[in-house]
Amino acid sequence: MRILFLTPAPDYRESWDWAFVPQSQPLIARGAEVATVPWSDAGELGGYDLILPLICWGYHLRYCEWLAFLDRLELERLPVVNPPALLRWNSDKAYLEQLGKNGVSTVPSIVAASCSGDDLQRARRQFKRDEIVVKPPVSAGAFGTHRLGPTDDLPADLLGQRVIIQPMVDSVVAKGEYSLVLFDGIFSHAVVKRPKPGDFRVQPHLGGITERCDAPAGGEALAKAALAAAPTHATYARIDMVEGADGSLMIMEMELIEPALFLAEAPHGTDAFVTAILSAAQRPCK
Repeated sequence: MRILFLTPAPDYRESWDWAFVPQSQPLIARGAEVATVPWSDAGELGGYDLILPLICWGYHLRYCEWLAFLDRLELERLPVVNPPALLRWNSDKAYLEQLGKNGVSTVPSIVAASCSGDDLQRARRQFKRDEIVVKPPVSAGAFGTHRLGPTDDLPADLLGQRVIIQPMVDSVVAKGEYSLVLFDGIFSHAVVKRPKPGDFRVQPHLGGITERCDAPAGGEALAKAALAAAPTHATYARIDMVEGADGSLMIMEMELIEPALFLAEAPHGTDAFVTAILSAAQRPCK
């Protein structure tokens, strides 16, 4: 079985071995032949039993190119998991607003088409919260994410841009952000990500700490409800969620493109990962 991992563009500066190795080595151990190619320079992609975009980090920096690449994958009917339609839907965080409207408990989100100070004030009134978070709808790793106090203006890099506005969720700092990992819709494992002191961003490259944990009460059901609202089946998924002020869980993000699956922190999830991927490779491409 030949499996291709799509990896970052050559000019992407962050290391990705820490995610690739725990994902690729178990597949190799089960007899798969694993190859890699930058998604931005993919060339001929025929001859593979499965193509995994699990390490295609940095797509948000070349978004038009990324969308064209997804069109190509779809047009050529290549065996991609997760499928291009799901990758396209998950690329833009406007899906959070859609989830909320469909009754899935989600961090309240407003999509502002051309953001201004008036949008911030409207969001503060709607959320009944003076402190808000503003981010690009296409981003990763907290790229372009800003925490704004009651008198803070919109940062220059987001002025007039399309953005997502959310209330600041205090539990991110107090308790952390939970990530639940599911394979073929079945819960595998969970971690909690906590920011460094004085920050609200939980990403490791920003000083955040990740630890294995049990899924919070109600977390598995919420993750499955979010996946049920997605446009098609997800072979792999990481659902990030936080506690609201009343203790209820809310979806922060659904990571269906290139999530860190935290197999190093939760090695017991490796068998479920390998089984899901090898099963997907044996299914006919739709």
